[in-house]
Amino acid sequence: MTTGLVTSWIGKVVRMGNPTGQQFEITRGNARAVVTEIGAGLRAFEVGGVPYVEEFPEDAKPPLGAGQVLLPWPNRTKGGQWTFQGETQQLEITEEARGNAIHGLTRHLEWELLEHAESSVTLAVDVAVQPGWPVPLRATVTYEIAPRELTVTHEIRNEGEQPIGVGVGTHPYFRIGDVPTDELTLTLPASRVRPSLPDEQMPYAEEQDVEGTEYDFRAGRVLAGVNLDTAFGGLAAAEDGRHHIVLSHDGQELLVWTGPDFHWAQVFTPDDLVGRGRAVAIEPMTCPADALNTGTDLIELEPSASWSGSWGIRVR
Repeated sequence: MTTGLVTSWIGKVVRMGNPTGQQFEITRGNARAVVTEIGAGLRAFEVGGVPYVEEFPEDAKPPLGAGQVLLPWPNRTKGGQWTFQGETQQLEITEEARGNAIHGLTRHLEWELLEHAESSVTLAVDVAVQPGWPVPLRATVTYEIAPRELTVTHEIRNEGEQPIGVGVGTHPYFRIGDVPTDELTLTLPASRVRPSLPDEQMPYAEEQDVEGTEYDFRAGRVLAGVNLDTAFGGLAAAEDGRHHIVLSHDGQELLVWTGPDFHWAQVFTPDDLVGRGRAVAIEPMTCPADALNTGTDLIELEPSASWSGSWGIRVR
């Protein structure tokens, strides 16, 4: 049962006996989003009735991780093992096919509702000390909607007595209304890439330059014939200091922006998203796969220290 204090109760709440718990709706103007209690995931974002993320039914599990928050690490930890202060940690194996621990510890937890207003909602979760994770954390996420934009702000606090490195990501699938995914153009300001290696236990190659490869999307490429489960780094900042990733079609643009601490973006193009078929996920991540082992771009938190970072969606 949710025990958080609701300081503003303007937005609509729907209690559903379903895998994602309560549904928290926020609106502003003709923009609308729905956030779930379990996993604090983004289930819907639309403007003027046009969907800009792949939605799923209220009584269904998020297909292929749709909209979920990924912490205290995104992507995979090889074999579920990593070392903390000289001791081997063994996480639960949650990707059984490859034997890895995938997408963190909070996707299936019930998050605490802290505040629900007409145009924003804030939820929190405690990451307890458990097998494979030695330091307690407190995490919050705030979704705030504007007439043509959704801003998502994450905060993580170290509640323990030892420093710890953490990562955060999220897993939205994007669309522009009913335009087929293969007709969308992806523009991605990434100079580095870790391509997928489908047959490997840790299915990503070493980091390399995109110049002269099929992974160069800096000038924009149509997604037809493109198959990705790929981590992109070396993201160039725009004039506002953010990274701008764009999906476009015939004058319509969906901008996914990420703050400076989101050093990576995973792009995933499955053929079998439930209810949609071919789809495209653009996953903001602070660190790449297996960062608990490599240390690459981990957020280092001292005891009692906090980190905050944002990303968002803008329709233009």
